[in-house]
Order: sequence, then C-alpha cells, then structure tokens
Amino acid sequence: MNGQSGVSKSYWMKSAAVPKFQRLAQDIDDVDVCIVGAGISGLTTAYLLLGEGKTVVVLDDGPIAGGETERTTAHITNVMDDRYFEIERMHGKKNARLVAESQTAAIDKIESIVTEEGIACDFDRTDGYLFLSEKHSVELLEKELAMVLELGFVDVALVDRLPFGLVTPALRFPRQAQFHILKYISGLCNAIEKAGGLIHCYEHVSEIVDAELVHLRTSSGRTIHARNVVIATNSPISDWVKVHTKQAAYRTYVIGATVPTGSVETALYWDTDEPYHYMRLQPMDSPSKQMLILGGEDHRTGEKNDAEERFLRLERWLHMHVPQAGEVEYRWSGQVYEPEDGLGFIGRDPAHGENVYITTGASGIGMTHGTMSGVILTDLICGRVNPWAKVYEPTRKPLMAPVEFLKENLNSVAQYAKKLMPGEVDSADDIKPGEGAIIRRGLKQIAAYKDLDGKVHELSATCKHLGAAVCWNSCEKSWDCPAHGSRYDANGNVIDGPANSNLDPIGADEKKHKGVA
Repeated sequence: MNGQSGVSKSYWMKSAAVPKFQRLAQDIDDVDVCIVGAGISGLTTAYLLLGEGKTVVVLDDGPIAGGETERTTAHITNVMDDRYFEIERMHGKKNARLVAESQTAAIDKIESIVTEEGIACDFDRTDGYLFLSEKHSVELLEKELAMVLELGFVDVALVDRLPFGLVTPALRFPRQAQFHILKYISGLCNAIEKAGGLIHCYEHVSEIVDAELVHLRTSSGRTIHARNVVIATNSPISDWVKVHTKQAAYRTYVIGATVPTGSVETALYWDTDEPYHYMRLQPMDSPSKQMLILGGEDHRTGEKNDAEERFLRLERWLHMHVPQAGEVEYRWSGQVYEPEDGLGFIGRDPAHGENVYITTGASGIGMTHGTMSGVILTDLICGRVNPWAKVYEPTRKPLMAPVEFLKENLNSVAQYAKKLMPGEVDSADDIKPGEGAIIRRGLKQIAAYKDLDGKVHELSATCKHLGAAVCWNSCEKSWDCPAHGSRYDANGNVIDGPANSNLDPIGADEKKHKGVA
C-alpha cells in the first residue's frame, strides 16, 4: 500500500507528482514544533509556523498527501456541509458568524499563499451553487439565504436555474474557489524547504509522551523531542476516546469524466440530497476538454461493502444531469469525519498536555478546514489569541446536538455486537483472489485476505483502537473498523487512525494446529 489510504487512484494522483522525502536519518533533540501528518492541515501549519521563525519538522508514515488529501475533490468553500441555520441553532448566532468569518478567511489565505509563493496550481475564484434535490422545497434555500445574509455573506442570491441548464432553485455563493490539490501541496513543500523546514516520509509515529519537551518515538526507533506537537492525521492517533465519541467516520465516493471545454460552466455545485452530491470541473492539459469530478453516496465506514453500486449510482446521476459527459475514467473513494455538531476540532488535544494539538473533523470542507487549522494552531503555539479558536475547541461538548450525538454513538456501540456473529464465509476456500472476508474460528474472528496468487493471509479481526471487529473494503482492499473509522491495508498495516498499530497476525503455531497451510 506504500503508506497510502487505498488502492484506487484519484485524478490528482494520475495528473501530478508530489515531492519525495526520505525517512529520518537521526534523532532530533530539540525542535520548536513537530507536525505529524503531511496533508493540507499539517503542511499549512508548518508553512505558517516557519513564517513566525519557528523550527519545524513534518513526519508522515506514507508519501506526501498520501492520506485523504490526495482523495479530496478540492472544493474551496465557506459553505458548510450542515446548513448555516443549523450551525446557528447548535452554536448560537455569534459563533455562527465566527464560523462564516473563519471559512471565508481560509479561502483568502489559500489565495495569498498561492500568490506569495507563485504556486501554479490552477487556483481559480468561482461561484458556488447549492441547489435543491427532489426531497426538499425552496423554503430550505430561503431559510438558508436569510441566515447567511444575517451572518455577513455578501451578494448571495436565489436563482432559478444552474449555469449548465438544470432548472431548479439554487443559492449562488460568489467568491468560492478551486485548485489542483497536489500541485498546491507540492508548492507548499517547496516553500517549507526553502524556509528551512524538514519533511520526512515513511516515518510512523508510534508513541507520544508528555514532557517539557514532548517525546515522539517512531517505529524505526528514532526519537524526536519537540516543544510543541501537532497531530494532523485526519483522525487523531494521540487520543483514544475523548474526540472520537464526538465524530463519526464516513466513506465517500468520487468519479471523474471528461466534458467538452465550456459545455459546463466552471463552478462548484452541491445539492441538498442526503447524502448530497458535489461536483466541479478541473482544467486539463488538453484545452478542448475538462475533467468533471462528481462525489457523493456516503455511508458510515465499515457498514457497507457495495462500492460498485455506489459508483454506478453516481454515474447515472452524472449522465442524467450532464448528458454531455463522456465515459467515466476515474473512480476513487475517501474518508471524512463528521462531527456531531457540524464543526471540526482544532486546538489542544484533551488527551495530552498543553503542548500537544490536534485538528480533525473536517467533514466535506477539508480544504478550508485544513488551512484554517494552520492559522489557528499557529496563533495558539505563538501565544496569540485567535478569534476563532474557541468555536473549534476540541473539549467542547455537543450540547445542542443530542440526537446526532446519541445516534452516532449508539451506532458505534452496536458494532461490538458483530464480534458475536458468524463468519461471512466458512473457510478461506470461499474467498476470491484479491478479496477478504471474516472467518469465525471458535471464539475468534479472523480477517482473512487471499492475494492474487491465492495465498491466504490471516489476521485478528479485532481493531487495535477499542476492539471492535473490522470489515473488508473491496474498493480500497482494506480492513475498516465501523466503530471509529480505523483502517488497515490488506496485510493489517494501519493506514488511518485512531488506531496506531497494526492488526495482530494469527500465529504460525495456531495456523498449523488448525490445519491452515
């Protein structure tokens, strides 16, 4: 798996390369900030801290952007996944206004970094359209329009059709943006190196110990002593419970197909369906065509293994709404964390001392959330008051989202009952090459994967986070935990937290005793 979060390839991965960095060659005795995670959150934080004169090292257990950053659709928007009237209901008008300000400022920050560093990443300001699905009435848009105007949005308007011809009410949000995420990330890496920052890949942080200088240990045996630590790993690997009960992991699916240039107006598009669809266009090397990128069909991680059907539903939606689209050329999936009260978590890690920070819960706005994380965490580390920090404080409790909080946590608890269920197949003979399945052997559940050569690899099916049973993900050839979203590759190597160690292998002696070759 090479430290990446799945086997599918996004359009970004096929159309641009990222810089390569080596593992640590020696221990680091004293650095101002160690950042764990080289996606948009970690690299933006590193870039901004270097601008403050801090010494910074970035570590990642895979390649640059090899987690979820390279699987984004790269919408850059201040429009929240949850409607702003819901944010206002749960957090109050003052905080909703701060949320709007912070998301807008994140778009401006990306634009300023692109300009200052001269990053050629196809950055483009464009309109965004929130349009009705058949399930909702125009009153929803009218309610949202009234709220965003009250919160300070400018020039948002209700329109009766979309630019590509679909006749349906929609809210038009000006001054949104888009870019090629991996070209942007490459530019950030170059700027970080130029400013004296260090980046090391394929270096897995296995332990974080609080001290005056925080101790980080890696699986390769290296040690880093840092005055501050930022955990920017999509889901925190430093926190076992305190944050993970307040957010839920979801898989989301994306397809890409070409359209003739100019046949669909460049903009960001989202509908009000549940789960919603989200669409945008991306320039290509050929001036005669663009890549249309469409995502949606989300579900709780580990609860479904029907990616093929979800891709087909996206394809049907695409050709119904954009008949000029060509054949689907790209299919990929990603993982997002949905906070119960609609806002991500940025700030001090409640599971550690004052010098360890986290960023998580980006939901579907990872580009602005990751950028805003860098702004907020830089202020906190530098001892400055940030006007938005309290809104995203990780210790907050979702008091105004009791239904969502209870539903998601009951769902997580219910996953433990699966450990008592029969296996999915009777034996490894029933597993197709390149696939995996759960086998019950007495009281144990075995995660069995049959490689393309027919060799069976057996692992404990017990997640290393809090002990729920993992499930097979045929799309990404991974073992996914439905309780809190931990993921492992086919061979049991951890690729997404909160788990931070590999699935246990089934011992050779036990295999022999059970008659397994």
